[in-house]
Parts: sequence; structure tokens; C-alpha cells
Amino acid sequence: MLIFAVAVVGFAYASVGFGLKGRLPSGMFTYLLAFIVIMALAHLAVRRFAPYADPLLVPVAAMLNGLGVVMTYRLQEAGRDGNPGANVNGHGLFVPMNSSATLIQIFYTAIGVACFVAVLVMFREARTLQRYTYTLGAAGLFLIALPALLPSSISGVPGTGAKIQISLGGFTLQPEEFAKLALAVSFAGYLVAKRDALALAGRRVLGIDLPRGRDLGPILVVWGLSLLLLVFESDIGTSAVFMGMFVAMLYIATSRTSWLLIGFLLFVAGAFTASKLFSHVGARFSAWLHPFTAVNIQNSAFQLVKGLEGMGSGGLLGKGLGSGQPYLTPLVQSDLVFTGFGEELGLTGLMALLLLYALIAQRGLSTALMVKDPFSKLLAGGLSFMFALQVFVIVGGVTRLIPLTGITTPFLSQGGSSLVASWVMIAVLARLSDTARRPPPQPIQEEGLTQVVSLQ
Repeated sequence: MLIFAVAVVGFAYASVGFGLKGRLPSGMFTYLLAFIVIMALAHLAVRRFAPYADPLLVPVAAMLNGLGVVMTYRLQEAGRDGNPGANVNGHGLFVPMNSSATLIQIFYTAIGVACFVAVLVMFREARTLQRYTYTLGAAGLFLIALPALLPSSISGVPGTGAKIQISLGGFTLQPEEFAKLALAVSFAGYLVAKRDALALAGRRVLGIDLPRGRDLGPILVVWGLSLLLLVFESDIGTSAVFMGMFVAMLYIATSRTSWLLIGFLLFVAGAFTASKLFSHVGARFSAWLHPFTAVNIQNSAFQLVKGLEGMGSGGLLGKGLGSGQPYLTPLVQSDLVFTGFGEELGLTGLMALLLLYALIAQRGLSTALMVKDPFSKLLAGGLSFMFALQVFVIVGGVTRLIPLTGITTPFLSQGGSSLVASWVMIAVLARLSDTARRPPPQPIQEEGLTQVVSLQ
């Protein structure tokens, strides 16, 4: 499966070259060789340190990662060496990406796989993470809040109003990507300890057993924190993933449908109120509901409209890698990379990408069903749902199903934070699946039989 994944990446890389110049890309074999070596190391690490891990996790992640590198190369070449890249929409000329963008993405891939191997080596049993429930919870909250506490010159994303990064000396880090992993572990540890109390039913309303009033504290705290993210960092995506992950894990721990309803209603009510009270949040909702008005097209909805136009022009089969104009969409290399694939691979290519994402989520949920340890079960379910929700939030945003957010597309978006965090998540799921699929130790002798020992 890993060989097949690498072959698909190589074919896509070659297609970009033929689409742009009618020949193989320069440096293709160097990049491809580096990618093969990195993925081979990931495969060997799994065979050595987690031999019973789900065999599909690494190949699917490798294919998505490789396609992300291919799209980075395609956008890197826009406006360079005679390739088309001029923006004629009145918002200025297209600024070519760094000429080393593809090399940097390969470098981040190596770091991500190194972290993947480190997690497998350091944590032979996922249950050891339960010891750090409150430490990781505090670290996760600090990482999420950090951009809001820093000046906009350091944490702001130009042209978006969001404060979700730390940018110093040309180096950019998005703490939220690692915060979500830390909080997933913290939530799992907390809910294992408190699930019996949280599962107790209070009043029954319309056939639904509501929780006791005294047990609403945790979800109200998480709701308040998600609203603070929404208001002070203008980050609807992380706010939704943060709240959704906790509610999903709460449901897995207690099997109470009422928690899902309460969490959903709280988030919708909070987001609606914030859109009325804060202009920058309201602008996101206005761009979502009325993207084609003259005012929104020239301002908050410009990015969304260009992405929709790109996907619409791709049709069913797309224009072919290297043959479209994805560079006309602002930030297509990060927030709207999905629209770039939609334009050049069409609806068929997008469905294939969504199936790959769904496969990772399905294998994670399957692990949650198989593993016996309550903490591991919650952690596997929480990580799988978080991954699926992140994909839903960004894909739903670019297709105008929900308001567009600045959240990344796992493995495909350019940048290091999301890529490294995604590989760490795959490592944790691999460790959990190894535990779930590992055969029980065989007894020395069958029960009920007598062993005869000679004393001569």
C-alpha cells in the first residue's frame, strides 16, 4: 500500500510538469527520492515499534502528504519561469511563492515523520499518557490562548483579522495545532475519571434524559473558552473543533445523547450572539450568507468567491494538474488548498481525497471499538472525531456549507505546524491500534494438562 501511495504521488508530480511545461519537472527525482526515504523510515519504525498497528494509517497519510507536496510545487511554479501566474482580478499581481517552498515542505515532512517515530519509541503503551492529564490540559489551554495575548504584528494573519500564529524572523508556528492534541489527551483522562458522575440522568424532557444541573460545569467551561477563541482570535474553525471534540468525547464516555444536543445548541447560540456583538465575527457570517453582494465580493467574501469559481471551473474531472488557475484564490496554498485540488482534479478528485480522510477517521474509530482500556478508547475516538471535524469545517467552509474559517486542511496545506501535528496524531492512533490488535500472550501450557518433569 505504501508503494502504491508513493506511485500515485510520483504520477501526480509528473502530471504537474507536463501540465506546466510539457516535460518532467526539474528536480522531480530528487524530491521523490527524499519522499521515498522518509516514508520508508516511517514504515520501518512501525514494523519495529508497533508491528500490529493498523496497516492503512501510514500509507493513507503518506499519499495525502505527498499530494500536498505536489500542490505546493505546482503553486510554487506559478508566475515563475514563464508559467502563468498573473492575477487580473483587480486585487494586485500574484506574488510568487518562495522558490524553496517545495523543499521546505519536504523538510517539514521529515520533521513530522521524525516526531511520528519519536512518539512510537517513547510511548510503548498509550495509557501512560493518562498520567499527564492536567499537565497537558494546562499546556493546551496556554498554547491556544498564546496568540491572543501577543501583539497583532506577531500573531495576526495579514488580510484575515485572525490571530492564530506566532511569526518571528520568518518562522511561523501555529500553536493551536499542537494544543488540540494535548487537549484530546487531557479530555480523555478527565472523562475517564468523571464519566460515572456525568452519566447520571436528571430530568426527562421530550423523551431525553438531561444531565443533572451540577454536572453542567465542564461543558459550560469549554463553551466559554471556545467563545473566547471565537471573539479574541477570530478563529471560528478552532473554536468549533475545540468544542466539538469535547462534546463528542463526552458522548463516548457517557452514551448520553443529551450532551450532544446541549453542546450543539450552546455553540450555535454563542456563535450567533458573537456575530451580532463583534464586527469581525459578523463579517464572517455576512460573507457566508451573502457572498455575491458587491460589498462582500470586494472585501470579506473575495477569497470564498474565487475559491467557488475555481472549483466550479474544474467540473467533474478537472482541468488537470498544472493546467488550472488556482493561484487566483488568495491563500490557496494553505486555507483554500482544497479549492486548488477541486479546480485541477475536479469533483472526482475531491471525492477521492474525502474518501482518504474518511478512511483515516474510520480506522481510528475502529480502533476505539477494539481497544479495551477506557482511556485508550476515549482517546482514539476523540482524535478520530477531531480529525474528521477539522476536515468538515474547512471543506464545509470552502463549499459555503458553513462560514469559512482559517483552519488548515490536514496533510495538504502548506506549512509545518499542521503537518507535524497530523503526523503526531497518526503516531498516537498507530500506537493505540497496535495495542488493540496485539494478540494476547500465549500460556506456557494448556490449562488442565499435567507436565511431567524428569529429575534424573
